[in-house]
Amino acid sequence: MTLTKRIIPCIDVDIDDDGDAAVYTGVNFENLEYSGDPVEMAKKYNEAGADEFVFLDITASAEGRETMLDTVSAVADECFIPLTVGGGIRTKADIKETLRAGADKVSINSGAIENPELITEGADAFGSQCIVISVDARRRFDDGGDHYVEVEREDGTTEACWFECTVKGGREGTGLDVVTWATEAEARGAGELFVNSIDADGTKDGYDIPVTKAVCDAVSTPVIASSGCGGPEDMEDVFVEANADAALAASIFHFDEYGIDEVKRYLDEHDVPVRL
Repeated sequence: MTLTKRIIPCIDVDIDDDGDAAVYTGVNFENLEYSGDPVEMAKKYNEAGADEFVFLDITASAEGRETMLDTVSAVADECFIPLTVGGGIRTKADIKETLRAGADKVSINSGAIENPELITEGADAFGSQCIVISVDARRRFDDGGDHYVEVEREDGTTEACWFECTVKGGREGTGLDVVTWATEAEARGAGELFVNSIDADGTKDGYDIPVTKAVCDAVSTPVIASSGCGGPEDMEDVFVEANADAALAASIFHFDEYGIDEVKRYLDEHDVPVRL
């Protein structure tokens, strides 16, 4: 049986000037602009036929605060598809509280890199299916990596690069190779890997195929491709060229450039298995 590819809308949530939760979109993890209310967006995507839904608290780790669980609970009340919540999760207790608030899975980035044992603790306590390890990858053109791939530069030439894991919303580099970390996270019990590309984020120029394919080739754990989607053609590319298991997108759905059903019909017509 062929497994269907999943289409996943994502909201990046922050605290607005009035202290309320709000959805924002940006480019390369910067220049964030208001996009809507998280609860209303959850309701919209639940009704639109999304396969899953991702809620990311994008400043919790950088600001050292807990995830906004009241908002997570309100979103979960409107969301009857699998809900993944990330941002600010640093301990086994954080995982428990986030799941209790209504999440089906937790996405962990900085907390897992700082304490890799958290992956095993979470998987043992709540099941691997609940533990999603997120990586915010950026390209590095130096000799500090473990795994290199050829990528095209802006001038049309190609050059070998590696991909570095960053933390705190892409604000800090770690020196850790993404592919090395992905294989370790899988070995420690992660049930899914979530690959974000800082270089592609918000550009709508397509997913970062090289980093997605590098991770997909290295692990057997399902991989979610994220960052850079400009339309259904980009999703087709990341499914076919990188063999991603799911494609995540934000702004093309938030601003009604494409609908979930429209994207799925396109993929179905191009022989990509999806749940219609």
